[in-house]
Amino acid sequence: VQLQASGGGLVQAGGPLRLSCVASRRFFRIDVLGWYRQAPGKERELVASITSGGTTRYADSVQGRFTISRDNAEHTIYLQMNSLKPEDTAVYYCNLNAKPSIEAELDYWGQGTEVTVSS
Repeated sequence: VQLQASGGGLVQAGGPLRLSCVASRRFFRIDVLGWYRQAPGKERELVASITSGGTTRYADSVQGRFTISRDNAEHTIYLQMNSLKPEDTAVYYCNLNAKPSIEAELDYWGQGTEVTVSS
């Protein structure tokens, strides 16, 4: 599975930005989709995730500002980011967590898209 992320860029603090990630295959019901980020000198962290049933999960630092969504028809994942802060600056990666069997779990990653928030 290939994931192609886009939408990163330079934005002023307080502004919005929307990231997109297109998958090379359709989403299966068991897939969990997510966005992670990695800031310079820090570990990669989960930003948001969404299941096929629409259950979402957010990092405390982005709760209420970011919204994750999925378009199954277009096999695309979105991350709407509002009220951006300089501390949101990072490379953002989309992720597809697949379970091809009961015992197997695979993680697919996009190439990363850079978000820079200026103060």
